[in-house]
Amino acid sequence: MLGFRGASRYYSSHYREGFALECRALKRVRERAGFGNVIVMVPFCRTVREADQVIEAMEEQGLVRGQEGLQLYMMCEIPSNVVLAGEFAKRFDGFSIGSNDLTQLVLGVDRDSEELAGLFDERDPAVMSMIAQAISKAHAAGIKIGICGQGPSNHPDLAEFLVREGIDSVSLNPDTYVRTLPVIAAAEAALAKGQ
Repeated sequence: MLGFRGASRYYSSHYREGFALECRALKRVRERAGFGNVIVMVPFCRTVREADQVIEAMEEQGLVRGQEGLQLYMMCEIPSNVVLAGEFAKRFDGFSIGSNDLTQLVLGVDRDSEELAGLFDERDPAVMSMIAQAISKAHAAGIKIGICGQGPSNHPDLAEFLVREGIDSVSLNPDTYVRTLPVIAAAEAALAKGQ
C-alpha cells in the first residue's frame, strides 16, 4: 500500500515508457475520440516536488494543464496533501479525497489487516478533521473538491458530514446509491434552510 505506486511511478525512469503510453492513450481519448472533457487524476502524490515532476513528465508527453481545456486533478489521500493543500492547489484544478488511503495514513492502520480492521473508520475524529480541512483549504484556494472513497457509501452519517462541510461532489458505490441519495438530499435541504 505504501510502495512504488501513484505519482512516484509517473516520473520514474523505471516506468517512463509505461507512463508515456498512458499519456498517449489519454491524448487519443481527448483529441481523437472526442472526449475532451476527460480530466486527468494524479493519485498518491506525496510531495509538492513530486507534483511538479509529474506535471513536467506529462508536459513532455504533450499533456499540458489548461491547453485544449485539460484539467488536472489530484487525489487528496495523504496527510501531506491536506497540510499543504494550498500549495497543491496551485498545481491542480481540483482534488478528490480518497477516504480509504487518507484513513489508513492518518490512523496508521493497514486497511487490509484483519487484526486492525476494528480501528479502520473514516468517521474517526482525526480523519474527519483532515477531510474538513481539505474541503476548507480547497475552497479557499478556489478549486473544487469531491470524494471517491468508500466512506459515504458505507456510512450515511459521513455523507451528511460531507454535505455540511460543503463538498462539491460525492461518489457512491452503485449498490448504495439508492440508500444514500435521500440522506444527501435531506442534508442539502437542511443546509439550505440554515439548520
